[in-house]
Amino acid sequence: MTIGLYNSYDPIKFAEAHRRAIARAAPVAIAFDANVATFGFPFDKDLRTPLQVAAWISGTTSIGEEGRYLRDLAGGGRLQTFDFPKRGFPPQLGHVVITTNQPDAKKAVDALFLAKLLQKGTSIVLVFGLGPHGLDDRDVLPLGRYHFDLSGRGIVLETATAIGAAPALITAHLGS
Repeated sequence: MTIGLYNSYDPIKFAEAHRRAIARAAPVAIAFDANVATFGFPFDKDLRTPLQVAAWISGTTSIGEEGRYLRDLAGGGRLQTFDFPKRGFPPQLGHVVITTNQPDAKKAVDALFLAKLLQKGTSIVLVFGLGPHGLDDRDVLPLGRYHFDLSGRGIVLETATAIGAAPALITAHLGS
């Protein structure tokens, strides 16, 4: 399972929200045996590798044991950075699961379904839109094979809450 962070903020300037989202996702990934991938983050051109990104962010945060979890992810090859997907998300990440409170009924799945995919050895990437408007309905939502409303009731959750809750819900079903 990969926690995918999609930049819906500023595509040009790296913002505090970008840094916080990555720092917050790292301990969640460690806790639930997941990876982290970023999409469309405007990292400084000097930050060429995930290890460099992790080292830089770790020097600026107290989240996740002062960034230790992020450094651990990067050191284990479990932090990846990608440009915005133009025609689709990187296939090596597995099936694309768009997290949304308004899922397309034809693509809607629940946590049990996603846990069963993982049990069968299928990789998934949970895509979370950062920013006040989440994911772009026209460009990003159609790229998902599945849509996951983690509340199951259309409730809008703050991004950090959703990033923590989704992997926890899915992992809770792994024994089912």
